Amino acid sequence: MTPDISKNPGADAASALSNARKVPDVGTIVDKIGPVLGLIFVVGLFTALKPTTFPTFDNAQLILLQTAVVAMAALGMTLIIVSGGIDLSVGSNIALCTVSIALLLAKGLPPIVAILGGVATGMVCGLLIGLLVTRLKLSPFIATLGMWGAVRGVAKGLANEQTVTAPETWLNSLLNTLPDNQKWMVFPAGVWLTLLFAILVALMLRYTRFGRHIFAVGSNEQTARLCGVSVDTTKLAIFVLAGAFAGLAGLLQFSFLTLGDPTTATGMELDIIAAVVIGGASLNGGQGSIFGTLIGALIMTCVANGCTKMELANWVQQIVTGGIIVAAVTLDRFRHRSA
Repeated sequence: MTPDISKNPGADAASALSNARKVPDVGTIVDKIGPVLGLIFVVGLFTALKPTTFPTFDNAQLILLQTAVVAMAALGMTLIIVSGGIDLSVGSNIALCTVSIALLLAKGLPPIVAILGGVATGMVCGLLIGLLVTRLKLSPFIATLGMWGAVRGVAKGLANEQTVTAPETWLNSLLNTLPDNQKWMVFPAGVWLTLLFAILVALMLRYTRFGRHIFAVGSNEQTARLCGVSVDTTKLAIFVLAGAFAGLAGLLQFSFLTLGDPTTATGMELDIIAAVVIGGASLNGGQGSIFGTLIGALIMTCVANGCTKMELANWVQQIVTGGIIVAAVTLDRFRHRSA
């Protein structure tokens, strides 16, 4: 329910800024454990259906590899959705970043430079979206829908509408199966990198002023302004930061593919948004968590992996995935009605 600032603006403003500091009530606890219960149900279901192929270490490693790209991009998407926005262009941004990294490596530049170039490419896309939203006052849906096509076109243009091969470097091993001499890592470096950034973003949301401002803007922009929050600056920073995570997701996607592909990540934006929503974030803004997002991303990957193990057709997997997204959004609607 949107507060009426005309009745008690001070109370509403204080409520918006203290959203991240509230002591969890029963409803909040249910929201947090709901995605975990969903993950347990999905894992248990496919374990029972495919006991010899699904619950294995190799398959668990494969699930984490497949989750890493979506989860990395979903970190930025969480910030956007919590602030009340949306980004439909993230899949195209990931593709553009893979192309940028491949092109820089093909020119003989060091891998570190290629990484910085890929992340910078994502941040530029985020900056453009942020300027469209904050300066031209376009809705995030319209701004990112336009960028969805434009960024994909730029990726295809830079790659001359073909894949871009690059010399092999240590970047190729970020999401590759571990060799025998690196089994001590348990999981590939890309998985640990995703987990590290997830912890950092979760701490930022919970303990920094910027994190509280994100929740305040998503809860109610007007009350956030009454508290002195620079709403436009916060939104701009959110989109730039989300673009950086899209760049990192592009790095992981490049490692997985070992080349730059302007057609990759097509439709991935839906998986990324679904992971955030399934994890308990509200499309109305003001609610969400990094932990929930990671669980949501795992649910999406486990469903896809389990359907593959069951040898179900791709169209069946898409129906199942669509049903999960609709169920998550419907649950969010019921939750807000009851609130």
